[in-house]
Amino acid sequence: MLAVHFGAGNIGRGFIGQLLHQAGYKVCFVDVSDDLVNEINRRQEYTVRLASEEQTTFSIHNVVALHSKDEDAVAQAIASADIVTTAVGPNILRFIAPVIAKGIAKRIKAENKPLNIIACENMIGGSTALKSFVYESLTAKEREQAASLIGFPDAAVDRIVPLQKHEDKLLVTVEPFYEWVVNQSQMLGDIPHVEGITYVSDLGPFIERKLYTVNTGHATVAYLGYLLKLGSIDKAIQNSFVLDITKKVLHETGALLIAKHKFDKTQHEEYIHKIIKRFQNSYISDEVTRVGRSPIRKLSAQDRLVGPALQALDYGITPNALSVVIAAALLFDSHDDPDAVEIQKYIQEKGLKKTISNYTGISNESPLFQLIEEQYHKLKG
Repeated sequence: MLAVHFGAGNIGRGFIGQLLHQAGYKVCFVDVSDDLVNEINRRQEYTVRLASEEQTTFSIHNVVALHSKDEDAVAQAIASADIVTTAVGPNILRFIAPVIAKGIAKRIKAENKPLNIIACENMIGGSTALKSFVYESLTAKEREQAASLIGFPDAAVDRIVPLQKHEDKLLVTVEPFYEWVVNQSQMLGDIPHVEGITYVSDLGPFIERKLYTVNTGHATVAYLGYLLKLGSIDKAIQNSFVLDITKKVLHETGALLIAKHKFDKTQHEEYIHKIIKRFQNSYISDEVTRVGRSPIRKLSAQDRLVGPALQALDYGITPNALSVVIAAALLFDSHDDPDAVEIQKYIQEKGLKKTISNYTGISNESPLFQLIEEQYHKLKG
């Protein structure tokens, strides 16, 4: 069995590549890095190490790599693949779409065997987005044929891969926890048997659970840790104030998720506990400035902070703790982050009220607007 995976970086090798290998696939990585491609082809194996006290390692072998510029070879691999996956970053999907389309066109001519292409990105609707980019490079007839042969099931993925640098170029350290949930209703043909994938009929609740727990919690620790000059996530979560607000934030988002998606309350409490333990893992220390980067995106109306806060109001939940984090994000003034610089300049020139409206889309008549204002002044003081 052949799996073609776009992105030979740490997530690609340490998460998706590992699970595909363990499921019995030969994994063909596609990447833009000559160094990575050459090293994978030279050794045809690499090591994954868990970021834990035991430092458990896994040997991943039967792997090869192609350079993304070798389009004919990549297209041929896709034409004969049993599954295609990506972990390249949301902004790169449009750039790999043409060669995927080329591979699909070859496959349609050669055989009628269905293929599922799964974008394993930190975004909502990644595979759906990739499909739209791919279809731009297909003819009308190819799109019609692809509709019944090529599935683009959306997925939710979760695994923390810390910043790292090793003498061994291919060694990758990852946290023990992972989650890979795939929308089975969007799949075509046989369902791939990959231990570690959870197939569901409705991905929406799981995407929101991950976004409003892991991503919201991570941002909370990062922005509050930054204000308190605590450089890393594991150090920040040790602070009693940061830990207390993080727990309150996750109980607010948890109340929303339970009310909206009918998650079991006890099971969700266990999930929250597990997420906080992940942040406390000293073996996956990450910088608060890296986790907090790009605050404009993270403050947008549909993202991890404002999104659950606005929805909470709809369910009669007052987002007191979430308003603290939103205020902290507005105070994030890292000079190395263009978004942070832009927000601080906007506050200076336009004032706080217009800044809140501009970057969050929250109406100044919303109770959330007043909560954010109050918490901003408290935190700044």
